[in-house]
Amino acid sequence: MKLFSRKPNFTISEKGISSIETLVIGGTQQSILIQAENPANPILLMLHGGPSMPVPGLSNRGQDYALVTCTKQLVKHFTLVFWDQRGTGKSYSKQIPSETMHLKQFISDANELTDYLLTRFKQLKLHLAAHSWGTVIGLSLVKQFPEKFYSYTAFSQITNWVENDKLCYQWVLERAKETSNQKAIKELTGVGPPPYLKGFKQWGVLRKWLLKYKSMVYDAGDKGSATYAKAAKIMFTSPDYSFINIYHSLVSGFKLSYTEQMIQDLNGFNFFTDVPKVEIPIYFIHGEQETHVFPELLQRYFDQLEAPSKKLFWSKKSSHAFHFNDAEENEQILIKNLV
Repeated sequence: MKLFSRKPNFTISEKGISSIETLVIGGTQQSILIQAENPANPILLMLHGGPSMPVPGLSNRGQDYALVTCTKQLVKHFTLVFWDQRGTGKSYSKQIPSETMHLKQFISDANELTDYLLTRFKQLKLHLAAHSWGTVIGLSLVKQFPEKFYSYTAFSQITNWVENDKLCYQWVLERAKETSNQKAIKELTGVGPPPYLKGFKQWGVLRKWLLKYKSMVYDAGDKGSATYAKAAKIMFTSPDYSFINIYHSLVSGFKLSYTEQMIQDLNGFNFFTDVPKVEIPIYFIHGEQETHVFPELLQRYFDQLEAPSKKLFWSKKSSHAFHFNDAEENEQILIKNLV
């Protein structure tokens, strides 16, 4: 059932492809969106954030703004693939075993999808891009299977979840004190600083107050600024998403994603030591105003990372979600550097 709808920002010609398809990946049905003016163009696979925040994902069909980049020009240069990951959006099922919701399974799913796309489109390699949680999957994937990828582009690359949580905790506690928010101060000091290893309830206190203090968005004072409402609108006005798909993104999928094993996985990786070197060109795109994935960690990781080539781009008007103007620039960065 749909109460809202939108006109597409762009359409694909008859010679191209604009298709939502369901595959069996990792033993469960998962859905992908393929958009391309020319299916012979190089594949660009995008991994969304979260876990269980499928934007950009299947709800983005025909939508130019996709939270981190625009897409209207990308589909002219790439076979652009968005994927609703296991347990979210159109890839949610109550039949998915909770014990499969862990980092290794997501990496395995992404690798299986990569193999499917390469076989289907008869290509030797593809370009991989990722946002936020997706970068945990993405960087792990290109480290393990560099032979399958031409390049890796990370929007808001997470380098060490625990160290970033510590910076988030300091930031949000300062905001609470500045605003004399006694409830926030009490709850935050009650759980104490990270790491949070006792489960989602403990970790969820930090996420709750980060959300309330809008750590993921930055108000640049104009209509192009990213907002939580704009991110939600992509799903609510999608011609391909029902309310149940939205519910499975924001509620049931979210609950499914944060298993005890996933909490341990998120607290257990450290790309500074785990991935000090990659064998393919790598590009980082990060918001200058980020207060959710802190820039100083990325800068330090970028400086030490060994790669055949590497570039770091800063988006001036963006935090974790990207300003529309920055998203347009990001689209051109992808075209200029990957084509």
